[in-house]
Amino acid sequence: MDREVFDRLDQLEDRHWWFSARRTILERVIRDNAVKGGHTKILEAGCGTGGNLEMLASLGDLVAFEPDDDARKLAAGKSDCEIRHGTLPDGNPYRNEKFDLIVAFDVIEHVEQDEESLAALRRSLAPGGKLIMTVPALPWMWSAHDERHHHFRRYTRDSLAETVNRAGYHAVELTYFNTLLFPLIAGVRMVKKLFGMSQAEDDAMPPAPVNAILRSVFAAERFLIGRIPLPIGVSLLAVLESSGE
Repeated sequence: MDREVFDRLDQLEDRHWWFSARRTILERVIRDNAVKGGHTKILEAGCGTGGNLEMLASLGDLVAFEPDDDARKLAAGKSDCEIRHGTLPDGNPYRNEKFDLIVAFDVIEHVEQDEESLAALRRSLAPGGKLIMTVPALPWMWSAHDERHHHFRRYTRDSLAETVNRAGYHAVELTYFNTLLFPLIAGVRMVKKLFGMSQAEDDAMPPAPVNAILRSVFAAERFLIGRIPLPIGVSLLAVLESSGE
């Protein structure tokens, strides 16, 4: 991603409703699926500017890698964990280690070789380990935001299921999320396209009361994921195990 995008992430990810609520959801999913007391060995693949590091470090023994030098420097200021330079699919600096949990939060869409990248991460899972990932959903929602963030694709549930299966995983959970706010977000994107406003930022910081309401609505999905089907959403979440192939 461009430096201005990383700078924007660094400024927003601590306070913006989307980042804050997503962390709350992901922490619940990790606790439900992958935490083994205080000894869970965790790798974050593509940590960006470090917005998830504090949360992940509270759940186990964390290391991370990130390809962008500027983002890695920003991330290093947010955690004491080791953060190395690394790339997917072939440049994982921890490829000779085994992890109970590997996370890739909105990472795989940035990599042209998505299947190969997931297969490479699978080889770093310990027996019984899990990979938890998120990606943007629904190709028809493609916008200038995806282009600015250098995305190669958005996924459907079926296309992600096919990709993870080919990469050697069994899906414990594969679901859409950011569902409750989906009508609002989809409507805003359609209006932007209709009126030629596609260059307007999707992640602008709203007024504090609006930010709090949006965060509460989105974060409420932590009580739904894994309990009831979510048929559509802005993003997809997968909890994966190695299929043993």
